Amino acid sequence: METELAIVGSGPAGLAAAIEAAKTGVKVTIIDENPRPGGQLFKQIHKFFGSEKHKAGIRGIDIGHELLEQCEKLNVQIFLRTEVWAVFDNGKALGLKHANNTTEKLNTRKLILATGAIENPLAFPGWTLPGVLGAGATQTLMNLHRVLPGQRVLMVGTGNVGLIVSYQLLQAGADVVAAIDILPQIGGWGVHASKIRRLGIPILTSHTIKEAFGNNEVKGAVIARVGQDNKVIPETERTLEIDTICIAVGLSPMAELAQSAGCQTIHIAELGGWTPMHNKRMETTIKGIYVAGDVCGVEEASTAMEEGKISGIAAAESLGYLQRGKAKELMKERQESLNALRAGPFATQSKLGKEKLIERFHKC
Repeated sequence: METELAIVGSGPAGLAAAIEAAKTGVKVTIIDENPRPGGQLFKQIHKFFGSEKHKAGIRGIDIGHELLEQCEKLNVQIFLRTEVWAVFDNGKALGLKHANNTTEKLNTRKLILATGAIENPLAFPGWTLPGVLGAGATQTLMNLHRVLPGQRVLMVGTGNVGLIVSYQLLQAGADVVAAIDILPQIGGWGVHASKIRRLGIPILTSHTIKEAFGNNEVKGAVIARVGQDNKVIPETERTLEIDTICIAVGLSPMAELAQSAGCQTIHIAELGGWTPMHNKRMETTIKGIYVAGDVCGVEEASTAMEEGKISGIAAAESLGYLQRGKAKELMKERQESLNALRAGPFATQSKLGKEKLIERFHKC
């Protein structure tokens, strides 16, 4: 089987990349291990923030449907329930495993890795009990399968994900007893924090979970205040009667496939950990392999889509479907849009991380 451009991952970055490339005439094939395309977009029932060009006021699920409709019109081929188990020949071939356990080789001229990110775990006594789950798993249960994970929930983490999922849990009928964070300040946007506070959810900063207890499932948890050294302050423990603990303590780029392909990676804390090095065209240290989205630094879905567009444009140019001048003009527009997304007070860390990434790429 052959294609001109293979994209691993059908989330916002992968879909945006496919659309930009397919618009120029490139034959595009997307591969995703999940049963449905769209990635995180179909878990995001809230409306996006920012400007109109960044889909402000539109719910993530609606953006997902819009991108999929565009892919269908452009004849983008999408393989679902399909795993990429290997990258061969500097990105010129992929080993695929389908849901029926058959294997296949996909030859491609260019490759975009949009593999996303994975939730960070948090270990504490009782963390393996049923009832302890990640924020992403919680969204999957609620927003995709319409299953409420529990009745009384403790949210651990007050970044945007923790705050948004807390609100979504309330919408679904759960009681969020508290949202805690070991940091001395709330990690997410004030608008999200204010919303859940108004609805009665206490936000406790400088707090950690000390343990969860229960025989075969979570029955409660002990939380405590921490000092500047992040150690528990004696006699500040509180016991909460809960049946669910939701962990939202960050994400890490899923860079394993890029690493196995031979792409150089670098650890940048502001971007979530190990991430493939790439230039402004989103091309890695291996010519013809591009990255986009959370795999090259955890940010927002809007940022992922812009990076996807840049990688799609770059791939189309390298395949000869776009003249250099036109490609340069399009990428300039997308880069300006990215800069606008990273210009706000909440994007400082990701912007710093990206600057480090680009600088190190040109030094290697």
